Amino acid sequence: MDVRAGSTAAAVQNDVKQLGFLLGNTIQQHAPEGIYNHVEEIRLLARDWRVGDDTETLNKLIDKVNSLDPLEMKLVTKAFAHFLALANCAETFHRLRRLRQMVLDDAAHALPKRMDTTLGTITRLINEDGVSGEKLYKALTTQKVDLIFTAHPTEVNRRTMLHKHKGVTLALEKMHSGKGYLTPFEQEQLELDVQRAVESIWNSDEVRRFKPKPQDEARASMAVIDQVLWEAVPSWLRKLDAVLVNAIGKPLPTDVAPVIFGSWCGGDRDGNPNVTPEVTMEVSFRARWQAASLLRQDVEKLRMELSTTKCTPELREAAGGPAVREPYREIVKTLEARLERTLEQIDDMLKGKAVFSVEDLELKDKQEVLDTLNLLHRSLEATNQAAMANGLLKDVIRRVACFGLVLAPLDIRQESVRHSEALDAITRWLGVGSYLQWDEETRTTWLLTELNSKRPLLPRNSLTTGSAPSSAFDATVKDTLRTFETVARLGKDALGAYVISMCKSPSDVLAVKLLLQEFNVGWNMRVVPLFETLTDLEASATTMETLYSLPWYRGNINGHQEVMIGYSDSAKDAGRLAAAWAQFEAQERLASLAKAYNVQLTFFHGKGGTVSRGGNPALYQAITAQPPGTIQGRFRVTEQGEMITQNFGNAGIAERTLDIYTAGVLSDAFSKTQPPPQAWRDTMATLSDVSCTKYRNIVRHDPKFVGYFRASTPELELGALNIGSRPAKRRPTGGVETLRAIPWVFAWTQTRLNLPAWLGVGDALSAVAKKDKATLQEMYAQWPFFRTNIDLFEMILAKASPSIAAIYDDQLVHTPDEKKLGEELRRDMAATVDAVLAVSGNTTLIEKNIMLQWQLLLRNPYVDPLNIMQAALLRKLRTEDYANDEEKHLLEDALVLTINGISAGMRNTG
Repeated sequence: MDVRAGSTAAAVQNDVKQLGFLLGNTIQQHAPEGIYNHVEEIRLLARDWRVGDDTETLNKLIDKVNSLDPLEMKLVTKAFAHFLALANCAETFHRLRRLRQMVLDDAAHALPKRMDTTLGTITRLINEDGVSGEKLYKALTTQKVDLIFTAHPTEVNRRTMLHKHKGVTLALEKMHSGKGYLTPFEQEQLELDVQRAVESIWNSDEVRRFKPKPQDEARASMAVIDQVLWEAVPSWLRKLDAVLVNAIGKPLPTDVAPVIFGSWCGGDRDGNPNVTPEVTMEVSFRARWQAASLLRQDVEKLRMELSTTKCTPELREAAGGPAVREPYREIVKTLEARLERTLEQIDDMLKGKAVFSVEDLELKDKQEVLDTLNLLHRSLEATNQAAMANGLLKDVIRRVACFGLVLAPLDIRQESVRHSEALDAITRWLGVGSYLQWDEETRTTWLLTELNSKRPLLPRNSLTTGSAPSSAFDATVKDTLRTFETVARLGKDALGAYVISMCKSPSDVLAVKLLLQEFNVGWNMRVVPLFETLTDLEASATTMETLYSLPWYRGNINGHQEVMIGYSDSAKDAGRLAAAWAQFEAQERLASLAKAYNVQLTFFHGKGGTVSRGGNPALYQAITAQPPGTIQGRFRVTEQGEMITQNFGNAGIAERTLDIYTAGVLSDAFSKTQPPPQAWRDTMATLSDVSCTKYRNIVRHDPKFVGYFRASTPELELGALNIGSRPAKRRPTGGVETLRAIPWVFAWTQTRLNLPAWLGVGDALSAVAKKDKATLQEMYAQWPFFRTNIDLFEMILAKASPSIAAIYDDQLVHTPDEKKLGEELRRDMAATVDAVLAVSGNTTLIEKNIMLQWQLLLRNPYVDPLNIMQAALLRKLRTEDYANDEEKHLLEDALVLTINGISAGMRNTG
């Protein structure tokens, strides 16, 4: 182990030890007598078992857990869960400490000079690749990263607890950054801040008592913008300016936004009956209120700052002429008053005193605000007041450029079948037949005819008045149609794309186009097909080629198309390896097709946090491993659940995340990576086929699998938790095939088997290695896509624990056949480890990732007991092994705490 890595891990260990000590003292002070002793005994047994891996110690640990009464189980579980959450606080702070040290190591620069930073990328491209500053500047000022916050139920912590954890991290940061400057009293007060935070965490209720509403999820995601990104975005852009001035000689244009944000919270209605048109309207206007409030605070500061009287004739005239004493303030006061009026109007709408209406708002146009602010900036620049121009004013301009007047435009997402059902109701009412019974050609012909017609399908306002035909439509059809009515009312600035989940045919896209037209949506809203299953990915190019070949469609899209690639459902459908190859090939085909039709294509990557759902903690490598020619300066991706907290919950880490995204897309723009040779493609095709067959033979065709899955994991219990507004299934009936990818992955992560990430991989690698191991090793050495995936398999296997998974089987699986299946799967996992190592050439998993090794070494003695307690809790609750309702509730709370704790320990859920 190198010295630097060891010292890094030691620093984290010291911080964790400090927080653990405070937690231990808090438990001794506030928990009933004996709880602390139980915690310590279990921790030491878990540590000894990890060191010795002996059955006797493991049995002692299991017996100790089973000896606890319900209250003790809850409190002991609470202790371990809190320790892991605090360990995460320490690791978050350590990321900040390392970032700061990287900048100090490159003292002349505002950002670190690593390969995966904008500075490092620019330096490499200029010095090693000979790219001119002019080309770099053009690429950087025209590229666009669009990060979409989603509310998928993978953030298991209450917002209250997240806020408290953030407080611990900030206190650690202040303590360490102030060393050498803080007085002893100040140092003592900061230490007391940490102690108070730990005490508050222990004495708070960690369990969500109510299922969140979509509005709650939207507020949580918007809080990240309010509390972190509103400051972090302009701060990061100032640093990027410094990098560009140093490397190229000029900063970014004032109102360029290389990264923007969007949201699905309150707009994603796919399988979520709680997202109604009214909810979407409310969420959108609450975001407008928040944006106006934040901007008003900035404008108030500008009014205080811009007391200067020196200005251009242009600004003097706009302010009211020569008689105005303070022209800048006059203009700012007008803007401030308009923002006040806008806030009042939105407040009335939210309170029901006025009808929701964008048109009635005093300020609704982002460009109008930018024009006003840019007028101020031009005048200051032209009158030699550049310092004032490029201070707060520039930050405010950049906030408006990034967040607009809505903070994060909402995407609307709905399943394709809902549109088909709505059109079926309409065609039946029109007396032209049943849309659902028509074949694809008949549907397309009818849709194009109607798209070219000026005649509406339905009488105007029939949904609002409840008159025919809407009075005859069922509630589901009305909800679908009213969503389009809501889109028209919200306006262009408030909305992003309309995403069609489970898109399978050209008519699915044309159907949405027709419904947008029917409800007089006054702009050409982006309609984005989402290709999710393996079959849909394979057919995606055929679907899009059919659309591109239609003159009406080509004219409508005006040379621009967005396509969403579904990572979660494709992996659930075919296994991680087969899905990854299908996604790669689909993007290649779609990019080639768009080029042939002269269409500018943007890919929207629908990824989750885990490997099983397309996630990759090595973000820069994930971007640069995309198929050549598929990014081209445009990258749209979902940030889901707990990943929002991890990537944007702290200002320093948020800036780092923005920098990685920007650097990755910039690097790709000048990448010389060539498409993989045919030999590699053939190998990948074989790997895909073998892994998919193995995966489906187990998941789909083994009659024991569903019973085993439901017995050995907390899947059924996860569906009852208050961790998201959306149901666990797309449809209330049906089995595993209707289960969403999130609880599917979440359940296996909890038991540490991590099955969706690796099932089929070992069989595929072994089958190919028997004939051509050299090609696999060559692919690993030379192909970023393949190497990234193999490294991810290593990481997820290192986090897995077959011994822990076996405990769930011992306590929860009762049929001999299902127990046998569990044993087979654990043997498969061991074989997969060997197969992956044979390709990477490593002797042990993650042998080059010293930091992750230290993390697992630190965390396992705390996560393992939570797993053992979770298995015991599931058994007790399923067999009703409790004396009364009070004990039942204690066990249920303890189960939630194990889920929180294991999620914190694994650093991902779904």
